[in-house]
Amino acid sequence: MRPLYHPPVEEITVQGVLYALSDPVRARIFMQLANAECTQICSSFLNISETPLPKSTLSQHFKILREAGLIRSERKGVELHNRTRCSELKKTFGPMINEILAMYKKSKKHA
Repeated sequence: MRPLYHPPVEEITVQGVLYALSDPVRARIFMQLANAECTQICSSFLNISETPLPKSTLSQHFKILREAGLIRSERKGVELHNRTRCSELKKTFGPMINEILAMYKKSKKHA
């Protein structure tokens, strides 16, 4: 099986982070991972939107988040266990990621 790509912190770009978080579903996935106390498997997110997501769509969302450098995924058997890289990103991106997520939360309350 091909290894998963996780960019080094110095290769993570603002453009990549903004693209990854530009989709509301990916932003919700990231928020849920950030609030989790342990790693989460992809199937935990099947009902993250109003209509259930196909596994292939969900896998694509996780790939975009991973390749943007926002999450780290580890294979355990047939499942991928995911967690955020917030502590690694804090030095480079400061509060930017938290501010983006706060805006999603704020706009959701007013919708």
